[in-house]
Amino acid sequence: QVQLVESGGGLVQTGDSLRVSCVVSGGTFNIYAMGWFRQAPGKEREFVATISWNGGTTYYTDSVKGRFTISRDNDKNTVFLEMNNLKPEDTAVYYCAAAYGLTRFSWEYEYWGQGTQVTVSS
Repeated sequence: QVQLVESGGGLVQTGDSLRVSCVVSGGTFNIYAMGWFRQAPGKEREFVATISWNGGTTYYTDSVKGRFTISRDNDKNTVFLEMNNLKPEDTAVYYCAAAYGLTRFSWEYEYWGQGTQVTVSS
């Protein structure tokens, strides 16, 4: 059984930085592409970033390009999302997910974590 557990969320101020992490257990981590999604209150879940199994390819949604960085450590079964210059509109629950191929579409992800709250105050 594959499990994903996010951590590192919290309350920060506009312009601050935060790194969220996701540890994967019960599966073969280095075969998965990993993604980060987020869901703000009253809104649909949206794609944030994705990274290929070896870390060689990444994609971001336009609103976070240049501010967020996705990375992974296959030795530690962990994927990270480094978030800089945070804005109030980044406030959401952040979810990590695992897929068998690199994709930005949520329906193509097989496994999901429970989410971690990120709140950015103005």
